[in-house]
Amino acid sequence: KPGHFRAVGAPHREVSMISTQTRPMDQVTIPEDANPNCPGTNANAAGKVPACSGCPNQGACAAATHGVHSDVVAIRDRLESVRHKILILSGKGGVGKSTFAAQLAYALSSRNYRVGLLDVDICGPSVPLLFGQEGKDVHRSNSGWSPVFVTDNLSLMSIGFLLPNADDAVIWRGPRKDGLIKQFLKDTEWTDLDFLIVDAPPGTSDEHLSVVQHMKLAGIDGAIIITTPQEMALADVRKEINFCKKVGINILGVVENMSGLNLPMNCAQVMFTSAENGSDITLKVRDAIQKNFPSGFTASSANVHFEPSSIRIQIDVFPASRGGALKMCERAGVEYLGSIPLDPAIAVASEKGLSLFSKAGLSDKDLSDAPLQDFASLTSLNTIIDALLLQLDEGKK
Repeated sequence: KPGHFRAVGAPHREVSMISTQTRPMDQVTIPEDANPNCPGTNANAAGKVPACSGCPNQGACAAATHGVHSDVVAIRDRLESVRHKILILSGKGGVGKSTFAAQLAYALSSRNYRVGLLDVDICGPSVPLLFGQEGKDVHRSNSGWSPVFVTDNLSLMSIGFLLPNADDAVIWRGPRKDGLIKQFLKDTEWTDLDFLIVDAPPGTSDEHLSVVQHMKLAGIDGAIIITTPQEMALADVRKEINFCKKVGINILGVVENMSGLNLPMNCAQVMFTSAENGSDITLKVRDAIQKNFPSGFTASSANVHFEPSSIRIQIDVFPASRGGALKMCERAGVEYLGSIPLDPAIAVASEKGLSLFSKAGLSDKDLSDAPLQDFASLTSLNTIIDALLLQLDEGKK
C-alpha cells in the first residue's frame, strides 16, 4: 500500500517511511529478527550504529553498499592498496596550490614513500610542467591506464598527458569533467601507494564534488588548504573550509604560502638600483656594507655579533592585514600547519620541473649561483611535512 514496502524473500515487517524529507521511493527494509530501533538494511547507517550491536544481520549490513553506484565501488577496490589519500585545495587561484602539491610529492618520495599525484584541474593542468614530464604519454591497456613515472616511487596522472597539443584549451561542461575524473580514479593503475595526492582546481565546484562523491567509499584522509596572507585570498579560503565541513572532508590543516620574501643580501636575485636613474649599484652597496660592518662586527647598543654575509632582506609582499592564515585558523578551529616564504628557488624548481629535496635536482647554476643552503623554503616545507606525517601516524614509523 502507499507509503509502505515489503521485500521479497525472507519475512520482513512493513514500516512506514521514517523521514518527511525522504523521497517516495526510499522505503526502509527491516528483517523480522532485527534489533529494536533498526535503521533498516538499506540505510547508510545499517550495521554501524549502536542499535545494530548484537544483531545477527550486523555484519552483512555493514559490508553492504546500499544504493551506491558500481563505479564508486570499483574506485574503492582500485584504491584499496593506497594507504593515505590527501586533497590539496585552495579557495583562490594563484596561491601556489599546485606548486605545493608538486613539492609535497617530491618531499614524500625523497623520504622513500611511494607517491602518486592525480591532477584533477581539467582546464588548467600544470603537473606535466611542474615535474618536467611534458610530452610524456599515458599507456592504456585492458587493465587500465599506466601513470607517468618520474622516479620508481613517484607517478603522475593528468589530462595534460592526454592532450595532443599542450596549448589546446579544454572547453568542457561539468558532466564531461566528472566522467574523466571518474575514469582517472577507476582506471589508473597506481599499484601500492603510501600517498595519493589529489591536486584540485581553485574553488568549490564540479571537480571537488566529483572527487568527494566518487571517493566516498575509498575514503579521504583529509585536505590541505593553501592560501596566501592577504584578506583577498583568505576570504575565499574560508569558503573552502566551509565546503569541507559541509561535505564531511577532514581538514588536515592550512598552509600560508608566499609568506614574506626572505633572501640573503649577497644572493644573485638581490639587486640594488639608483632611484635617480635606475642604474645597478649592487656592488657599491655590498662594498659599503662590508666596509662599515667588517667581519666579526659587534653592535655595541644591542651587543649583537654578526657577519655581513649573514644579513638577509625581509619584505612582506602580501601583508597579513587581518592576521593572516594563523588568525583565520584560530577563528575557524582548524589546524595551522605553517608558512612558506616567497623563494626564488621554488619558482626555478617549478619552471624546470625539479625537486627542492634532491641534490640531483636544483644546482647552483639553476639558481644563478644562489647557494643551496639558502633555500628558505626547505626548512618550512620539512616542518609542515613533519606535522602532516604526525597527524597521519607516519611520524612514529
